[in-house]
Formats: sequence, structure tokens, C-alpha cells
Amino acid sequence: MKNLRKKLELDRIQELSSHGGREKSTLDFSISVNPYQPEWMKELFIEAEKRSICYPYFEELDRDLSEVVGEDVAITAGATEGIYLSLLLLRDRVKKSIIPQPTYSEYERVSRIFGLKIVKTGLSPKEIAEKLRGREVVFFCNPNNPDGRYFPPKELEPLIEAVEETNSILILDEAFKDFVKNFESPKSENVIKLRTFTKSYGMPGIRVGYVTGFAEEIRALRMPWSIGSVGVAFIERMIEDSFKFLRESIPKVWREKERFEKELNVKSGANYFLLKLSGQALKALKLKGIAVRDCTSFGLPDHIRFCIRKPEENSKLIEAIKECWQDH
Repeated sequence: MKNLRKKLELDRIQELSSHGGREKSTLDFSISVNPYQPEWMKELFIEAEKRSICYPYFEELDRDLSEVVGEDVAITAGATEGIYLSLLLLRDRVKKSIIPQPTYSEYERVSRIFGLKIVKTGLSPKEIAEKLRGREVVFFCNPNNPDGRYFPPKELEPLIEAVEETNSILILDEAFKDFVKNFESPKSENVIKLRTFTKSYGMPGIRVGYVTGFAEEIRALRMPWSIGSVGVAFIERMIEDSFKFLRESIPKVWREKERFEKELNVKSGANYFLLKLSGQALKALKLKGIAVRDCTSFGLPDHIRFCIRKPEENSKLIEAIKECWQDH
């Protein structure tokens, strides 16, 4: 019986690892990344090839990136490694993980790996705050995935205050912050913030992010050479670029976002949308060579999530969805 329970738990952990970006389609709207890439991308890989004959030490880049960001940071292999490192840091401090729903399934998956008791709630910061009893970890994605809802600091105040009063820790996942207009992040010593560049730079396969809050402790737990030569070369180029690429490309995404909101009557603070769509409609999109994110793993089997791509590609998706509405 004990072995059976363990197998069921491992099966649940594996089930939660389902993410977008696996479809081989003409148009892939299933992964939420910037549809544009920096002009220095080719030079990046040339530099990475040169660096690949050596071990990729990047401790000095922690300092350089901290100066650019304005906060002490620990570079990680994407925001997802930040989740693992954060729970590794908190392993002797917390026994319970509070996870709003619906949200990114990796929070539950990693919490199960670390043996934490899981409590699920709605997305309301006040509702989450009421669940806190003391020395717990709370996951909160802002803007949230999959619905794209953005919570400004004022709306997060009840949760921040409750975390501080109960000596708990809030893991605030800000992976999509670059896509939010006028984004603001709350301040608290009880918050670990997870961030990533590879979504906003359109290169999720590079796996580069960083953590703020407890950064020194996170650096001590980090695996050596964890981001590889491509990641090191990317951070160097990005720092040299001083976010010029983001200033030029993100407004293009915002313009297309307004178009989606008008054409399909959807709302989001991020670069993706959640839409209720039947299974038959989902199959129809696949037949047209269009991949969207099936939201079953979020607990929303009758919904899809789709990202913003370039204008001509977005036109094809808008037309296809409208056709699905007519046919189904």
C-alpha cells in the first residue's frame, strides 16, 4: 500500500509537468513569448560557441546584472529553477504550500517533490491571506498564468501584510512582468521574486532568469555552471544592450494585444489570453495547423490559452477562432 501511494504521488508529479511549446504546427500560439528576437541573436550563438570549450563561470554577472536591475540578484536557469532553489532554501522552515487556482502547475509539482502539504485557494489576495497560519510558503503568479490577470501592489497589500505577520514567505512569480504596461512590484523582506528574460526576448530555450530576495542564500544553493555558455553569452549581450530591445519590441506586442481585445472581446494584463473554447473547436484549430495551449492541466479543460504573435499571424488566429465560433 505504501508503494502504491508513492507511485500515485509520482504519477501526479509527472502529470503536472505538461506545458506548452510541444506542438509541431505551422503557427504555435501555445508558448507565451515575444514574437520578436534581438538583432544580435546570431552573434550571441557565435560567442557561445567560443565559450563552450570552458566551464561557464558567471558569478561576476550576478553583480553586473544587479547593477542593471537595481536589486541584488541570483542568476538562475529560468524562473523555474528559481522555484526549486526557493523551496530548497525553505525546506526546514515551511511544511505547507498555499497555491491559488488556476495557475502555473509547476508550483504544485515542485511542492509535491519537496513533500509539502498543499492548500489550494482562489486568486483573491484577501482569500489567500485568510489561509495563512504561520511559517508557510505562498505561490503567486503576477500576472497570473493562464488568465493574464495583473495585480498592482495595492491589490496585493492584504497578502503581503499577512505574510509578514505570520512569518511566512511569498514566492512571487513575475516571469511575464515585461509585458505589463506600467508594471509595479511590491516590496517586502518576506518575498522571493522570480523573473526571467527569455520570454520577453523570445528565446525560452536559453533558460535564463534570476531571483531577487534572499539572493545571497540562493546563490549558495545554486548548482555550478547551471546556465551554460549560451546563457552566459546571452546575459552579457543583454546587459550591453541595456534593454533597448525590450523598449523597441514590447510596444509592438501591446498594439496587437489591443487588437485581440477588440476583435475577440478578451482581456489580459500579459501577452496571452484565456478563452473558453470547445474540444471540437480545439481540434478544428489543429487541423488548420494552429497550436494553442490546452488548459486541462490548469483545471480548465474547456479553455485555451494563446499568445500574441506577429500581426499577420495573429490575423490568421483571429479568423480561425471566429470560424470556430460560427461552426460550433
